[in-house]
Amino acid sequence: MTIAEQLKNARAKAELTQEEVAEKLGVSRQTVSNWENGRSYPDIVSMITLSGVYGVSLDALLKGDDALMEHLEESTDTVKSNKKLIAASAANILLFILILLFSGIIAQNKYLTGGVLIFGVCSITALFYQIIRKF
Repeated sequence: MTIAEQLKNARAKAELTQEEVAEKLGVSRQTVSNWENGRSYPDIVSMITLSGVYGVSLDALLKGDDALMEHLEESTDTVKSNKKLIAASAANILLFILILLFSGIIAQNKYLTGGVLIFGVCSITALFYQIIRKF
């Protein structure tokens, strides 16, 4: 059974509306609806709160939905996230240093200038993406 089905069944057994659950969690009713329809997943803190609100064990809510387990693992893996952020930062610093060192050569060749510009934009985009995901 998927987490969406688990949440919907648990709410029905607790005789609560989506609005009441949303109020207890401090989220919108649409958020609860999205969870129950499988459009998004609750975070781990919301899962713990839902477990208490519905009076079911956290284990009962989580087990059986591999997609949710993968989502939670990915969203809570800070070491992996930090490594990606450090790698993106290091790549940008290295690129900046290389551009400074070879600025004379780069400026003489319009294709090299274009390539460096494209690579720089991609590198900065990757860095900002990792920063945004972190927060």
